[in-house]
Amino acid sequence: MRQLPSKDTAAILERGLPHFRGGDAYPKKAEAARRLGHERPAQFLVDRVEGDFVWDLDGNRYIDLQNGWATNPIGNAHPEVIEAVHQAHLRYGFHYEHPLRVELAERLADIMPGRALPRWSFEVSGTEAAEAAVFIALCHKQRRYVITFSSSFHGESIAGKLLSGYDGSRNLYLEAWTGGVIKAPYPNSESIPAGMSEDQYVEYCLWYLDNHIPNCIAPKESIAAVMIEPGLAEGGNWIPTREFVRGIRDLCDRNDWLMIADEVLTGLGRTGRMWGVEHYDVIPDLLVVGKNLSGGIEPCAGVATRDEILADNPQSGTGSTFAATPGGCAAALKTLEIFERDSVVEQAAKLGEIAAPILKSFEKYPIVSQARSLGLLMGVSFHDPDGGKDHWMSRGVRSFMLRNGVYPICDTEEVSVRMYPALNMEESVLREALEIMEAGIVHVSKHGHPEGDYPTYPTGDYGA
Repeated sequence: MRQLPSKDTAAILERGLPHFRGGDAYPKKAEAARRLGHERPAQFLVDRVEGDFVWDLDGNRYIDLQNGWATNPIGNAHPEVIEAVHQAHLRYGFHYEHPLRVELAERLADIMPGRALPRWSFEVSGTEAAEAAVFIALCHKQRRYVITFSSSFHGESIAGKLLSGYDGSRNLYLEAWTGGVIKAPYPNSESIPAGMSEDQYVEYCLWYLDNHIPNCIAPKESIAAVMIEPGLAEGGNWIPTREFVRGIRDLCDRNDWLMIADEVLTGLGRTGRMWGVEHYDVIPDLLVVGKNLSGGIEPCAGVATRDEILADNPQSGTGSTFAATPGGCAAALKTLEIFERDSVVEQAAKLGEIAAPILKSFEKYPIVSQARSLGLLMGVSFHDPDGGKDHWMSRGVRSFMLRNGVYPICDTEEVSVRMYPALNMEESVLREALEIMEAGIVHVSKHGHPEGDYPTYPTGDYGA
């Protein structure tokens, strides 16, 4: 089993402590954890990447289930995407007015759900695109409120923090800024109150939207939109029921609200369909796009809308100097070309069908509370049957996976291990990764967590 971090990696991480966010806090927490007998978390720094794999500074290879935080749909550093970006840089440099913007907008209009969202606003990142979608909706409806959900994540900017419900500490000292954002419960299947069944909780959440909010918080006529992730991502890869997503579409239609689907992570093949909402047979009024769009090489994101929302709405101006760069558009066009040529979405669906029963089988272990997946949106949540800290179980499994050559995601306090393989990952590679994960679950079930209450990232900004 690998010793992580290695001496050289640890030295580099230590060098970052005086320079990065959270650096001064790490030594104190590390010392407190050592006094309790806990090991340092498994960490490494990426030295190089290729396809389904990353290598650390010591030459160790890892199966990549972190995937650039779910941003490399066709594997790491795809050579065709890199070449397309290079040629765009050579030809256009950095200028805003170039024909690739039009080509990409046309291409995106063709693949939107029902081809019903032909208008496009370019943004740099998924965070900016989520913000833009809300602003566009407010301007179009000329209303002041938007509904978002608990456990949701829409970015780390000021507006992104206010829209998100992932963790209350994320908008610390911004509480007074949330006046236009109404948070509603999301039917997370492991956070069901008062002994309700999952179906009852879904009904309650829809009732809350249709009754409690209009009667107790804001009138229906003041609400512009409901923004939903059709699969909680940062919240642990939770999969909503068909009744919930279709219920939101129905409520939006009856109450004259817009439905915004934040598909930054669930879109472009991650769930085994081009768009997550396609599993629910609904068409949103606005759809937020990011991450997979540009093949993990250049930033490119945006918002697609119905024609009347953006065709003539001068108040809803958004964008950025770095929106729709030639390199970003070239990366997106090449990525979409490869999607079509290589049947990437179909491959993701096939891999998802292979992974689903394997993940479900993990629920036989006492520390696994739930395993879930929709295509290659995969998560396993953990709990300590002995009453300890639940997140130690998930972090212990992640540490085992890292030390044995698999690179997943597990945030500092998160009780879930999340996995985002490339959509075209080799089947044998995915099976190997899941075998190692199961070995980690067995190990932690028998021996407990191998590490304790350290921050996962010593500098707050980098480190695996």
